[in-house]
Amino acid sequence: MHILIVNSGQLPVTTYGGTERVIWYLGKELVRMGHKVTFLVKPGSYCPFADVLPLNPVKPVVVQIPDSVDVVHFNIVPPADVPKPYIFTMHSNYNVYDEFDLNTVFVSRNHASRFNSTSFVYNGLDWNDYGPVQLDNERSYFHFLGNAAWRVKNVRGAIQVISAVKGEKLKVLGGNRLNIKMGFRLTLNPNIHFHGMVGGPEKLRLLQNSKGLIFPVRWSEPFGLAITESLYFGCPVLGTPYGSLPELVTSDVGYLSNNSAELAEAVKTIDRFSRRRCHEYAADVFNSRKMAEAYLEKYTSVLNGQTLNPVKPRLKEKQTVKFLDWH
Repeated sequence: MHILIVNSGQLPVTTYGGTERVIWYLGKELVRMGHKVTFLVKPGSYCPFADVLPLNPVKPVVVQIPDSVDVVHFNIVPPADVPKPYIFTMHSNYNVYDEFDLNTVFVSRNHASRFNSTSFVYNGLDWNDYGPVQLDNERSYFHFLGNAAWRVKNVRGAIQVISAVKGEKLKVLGGNRLNIKMGFRLTLNPNIHFHGMVGGPEKLRLLQNSKGLIFPVRWSEPFGLAITESLYFGCPVLGTPYGSLPELVTSDVGYLSNNSAELAEAVKTIDRFSRRRCHEYAADVFNSRKMAEAYLEKYTSVLNGQTLNPVKPRLKEKQTVKFLDWH
């Protein structure tokens, strides 16, 4: 099968860029399974295992689809009248009552259900790229992983949780001590360390030595690669019960509450969670092979003339508050 994967971002990604990492590993896994993959992505991209075509934002996407392609996998909203069988993965949240394509795929069960759909595929990563994991090493801090400038990610809440526990430290992966882009924030607590938009070996080293992920998001998280990456390194997840979190963070790998004091208490008892269980759960459930197999089922369905949803997905209920409850 020849699969065209379409996205507006650049490949490969080195720091932040969840969608780009997901489609990279999807393409890589599909090639391993014997399929041909072509990426139609931002100019300047390159890939050692697949062909790359530069996406021209001026020309209609439909005229940029090669004739040899069997199925198109859009990771941007697809245009009308696509001349090939196709699917569309929605990676983010849309707080509008628009109708989406019949062939829409969401990234978690919760994400799909909010749009009155049951069509979803979990994001998967190629854990071979993450190197060996030590599960019995001494660990001395917690971490926050995400774009700290994005207020729904609630780095303030993570800092609040750790600051309530004497002697604990937090490393912020994805932010700086001073932020003025989305509301002024200056963190003076010496137990809070900022590492910027870290990626590559440095990010993996920081995850390897963390006791757990503090993830008090204040929106309906569609999936959360920060969750699965952290779990893979044996880090339990302490977060809020929003979006995909109750689905991904089971009681044996983390604890959920929108109450900062309750999460602070969970910090104190983090050793009750098994690092090995966290690691094995992520490795078994959220890997790129399972993701590729699930997408191949979707590709086969549309190639057989079926649609992935019986009716066009549409948001059931708008979020009327800017931030979900946190106290």
